[in-house]
Amino acid sequence: MAKTPKKSLLAQAEPLCEKVAEQMGFELVDLEQVKDAYGVTVRVFIDREEGMDLDGCERFHRALIPLVENLDYDYLEVSSPGIDRPLKRDKDFERALGSEVEVRFYRAMDGVREIRGILADWSDTGVTLEQNGEQRTIDRKDCAIIRPVVDMTGVEEVDLGEETNND
Repeated sequence: MAKTPKKSLLAQAEPLCEKVAEQMGFELVDLEQVKDAYGVTVRVFIDREEGMDLDGCERFHRALIPLVENLDYDYLEVSSPGIDRPLKRDKDFERALGSEVEVRFYRAMDGVREIRGILADWSDTGVTLEQNGEQRTIDRKDCAIIRPVVDMTGVEEVDLGEETNND
């Protein structure tokens, strides 16, 4: 009799994360599994319409811990994806439709590794950007990352004061 393949760590964690996110009114944006010299880290990215804060991440973490304690990982991180979160799901693309996005390629295409344009359309297989009045469709399989461009014009720098040397 053949063995049933064991579900991956993320496949086990995702429904638990979805359940907690739904109960708390959050959106599960993404899950990552990272293995390094310190062990296996599960990173959970959550968001909500008004934005995520540290308290929300902490409450989510505390609610999730008892549900994932039997999974095989060493560290659990909960974070907001940030305002420049990558576009991955349909609702991400819907939110960004008509806005400027940046597309980075796995390898240079037409001599460039990234382009910017207005997101005009998307499908499971491609994204269409408008650049200078012309549309260009790019295969999603060639895109390493697609994310909104964050315009920082008009944002004031925080004055941290001058450093002083009290020697």
